[in-house]
Amino acid sequence: MIVMELEARVQEVLDKLRPFLQRDGGDCELVAVEDGVVKLRLLGACGSCPASTMTLKAGIERALMEEIPEIKEVEQVL
Repeated sequence: MIVMELEARVQEVLDKLRPFLQRDGGDCELVAVEDGVVKLRLLGACGSCPASTMTLKAGIERALMEEIPEIKEVEQVL
């Protein structure tokens, strides 16, 4: 699969989740997709929120893995 196509699919899922993040004053930015690992930067309130790990793993990672089987993990980058 072409990397750009995979990144586009990841971005599509993130765009569905974005309103929930923005409602709480946050957002996320796709940094890269490498070997099934999505690297995200959490922005705004999400970047400093104590629950950001839960948001990343239980929310974003779960949604991405459900919709895109090639995704193995989501990592936060600073």
